[in-house]
Amino acid sequence: MERLAPGSRPEIFEERSLLPPVRNASKAVGFRPFVASVVVQRKAPEGRNAMTYVIAEPCIGTKDNSCVEVCPVDCIHPTPEEPGHEQAEQLYIDPEECIDCDACVEACPVDACFAEDQLPDEWQKYTEINAKHYAS
Repeated sequence: MERLAPGSRPEIFEERSLLPPVRNASKAVGFRPFVASVVVQRKAPEGRNAMTYVIAEPCIGTKDNSCVEVCPVDCIHPTPEEPGHEQAEQLYIDPEECIDCDACVEACPVDACFAEDQLPDEWQKYTEINAKHYAS
């Protein structure tokens, strides 16, 4: 049997998405709930980015970065390595990159991350603040 060099792949290896494409989320039996919310996200009203998760007021002045460290798709910005991190008032979740995994909610020590539909009424304005950050 031929040995493979470290880091190489066998010829038969093929990268594939772990989830099949979803054409009609209402008929997607057995899929995780986030699949349907991603489909809904793509149907955002014109002129506005749909937000899946929102970072609210408790993040202002804190920018703990625990959420940045656990995000599997690196959708929370600015990171400490990015320009503008020190000047940014808070962190923001990119709605185009977010996969609704909920990792940021669990990791945030100041409870600033929310699913948009669970955002407290007094912080509803942060949906628009987060969306405007990525609109520019």
